[in-house]
Amino acid sequence: MDPFSALAAVAGGVVAVVAAPVALGAAGFTSAGIVAGSIGAKMMSAAAIANGGGVAAGSVVAGLQSAGAAGLSGAASAAAATVGGAVASVASAIF
Repeated sequence: MDPFSALAAVAGGVVAVVAAPVALGAAGFTSAGIVAGSIGAKMMSAAAIANGGGVAAGSVVAGLQSAGAAGLSGAASAAAATVGGAVASVASAIF
């Protein structure tokens, strides 16, 4: 891997880890709960309707709220960095 691709992969990983909490907050998944009228609230409503009134533990909505409330765990940060790095690496190969 050339130095530019390596740098792009690292930068992509860093951006993914930093951007994930910002994206969660923007979608309405915050430490205070899901923000009324947000995308998160709409997702929660749809999940509750589909599950007979409650949001299932381990569901996507529950996971996103957990990450929004507590921040990313070490494993989630590593996964976000890996995905971000891979995307940046592919992008650097294209451009």
